[in-house]
Amino acid sequence: MRCMWMVGIVVVLFSWSVQAAVEEPQLCVGNYQSEEQAKEQLARFAATYSTQAEWQQRAQRIREGILRGAGLLPMPRKCPLNPIIHSRREHDGYTVENAAFESLPGVFVTGNLYRPTKGTGPFAAVLCPHGHWSDPSDYGRFRPDMQKRCAAFARMGAVVFAYDMVGYGDWANAGWKHTMPDVFKLQLWNSIRAVDFLTSMKDVDPKRIAITGASGGGTQSLMLAAVDDRVAVSVPVVMVSAHFFGGCVCESGMPVHKHKGHETSNVEIAACAAPRPLMFVSDGKDWTKNTANVEYPHIRNVYSLFDAEDKVAYLHLPDEGHDYGRSKRIGVYKFLSKHLGLCLADVIDDSGSINEDFVTVEPKDSLYVFDRTHPRPASAVDPKVAELPWTW
Repeated sequence: MRCMWMVGIVVVLFSWSVQAAVEEPQLCVGNYQSEEQAKEQLARFAATYSTQAEWQQRAQRIREGILRGAGLLPMPRKCPLNPIIHSRREHDGYTVENAAFESLPGVFVTGNLYRPTKGTGPFAAVLCPHGHWSDPSDYGRFRPDMQKRCAAFARMGAVVFAYDMVGYGDWANAGWKHTMPDVFKLQLWNSIRAVDFLTSMKDVDPKRIAITGASGGGTQSLMLAAVDDRVAVSVPVVMVSAHFFGGCVCESGMPVHKHKGHETSNVEIAACAAPRPLMFVSDGKDWTKNTANVEYPHIRNVYSLFDAEDKVAYLHLPDEGHDYGRSKRIGVYKFLSKHLGLCLADVIDDSGSINEDFVTVEPKDSLYVFDRTHPRPASAVDPKVAELPWTW
């Protein structure tokens, strides 16, 4: 009994030290700490829980810490979505439409809806945020690799929404900048509202929602899955790292990792998905190189508290780099087929291989939502406005 009592004291003290170590909000940017410091931090976090109930309490504090650091507690009131969907094109096994909705009054989240041509639903749905690739010829949701995975998910039986991050695509055309100070807050809110957008569709199964993105899109994937339990499956790609916190203001420009009473890392944030299915994809040439020995064991331990080790997986490609390339996409197709109920056979060719040759990569001009034929609504918020309509 004395040993158990002493263990209890140690756990409480560790928990207190994690919560009390930070008094003032701090930004954890880029390589915020060394790899060794990251290991020590994970060990310190792990010492604060040993049961499912203790982890669930910690996970709830992490969720609240993210939302508070992002300025989203209390949650803003949700405005009507007022969806705009037009310009349907039919391809081999899927369709593409240009789509937008309002996340706040006059603030339009823009993107493309990919739908299967087979079946009547209800379908699973996949959110696809993009990363920070910004070459004008290889850009955001217009990238060929983005179009390929969205088309493949749709052909496999999902409704897919590929959406612009703030300052990209239609946002850029309207004058919005990705470097605005509170871009993390707005992007996370846009992702929450994107779930609302998908679940508002009569042919979407609200219990089968997934999210996957790479780099900055991977940050959106793990953050959204942590704070919104409507996300049933999450697949952050080339992002989950114990020592790297994201180098862009949209990832680490607000104190979502450290402020008074709150300290965490992207590894713990990804683990907040437990026991929902989670796969993270890593490579040998960026900050995810240590996955097998550092991040995965920590997250798997959390899943073990739920007896759900079969729902967490990682795909590590040591010879590859920072992208959402073909081999990464193939791994994700298999995972979502298993856990989202998609039909992998619909992207397998006669040789038995997964094949993306059916995809029509459209020019970016055809993917914009707003143009001369479909002008931006007159009610759209001016990006130079001093204050967004958070309290409308």
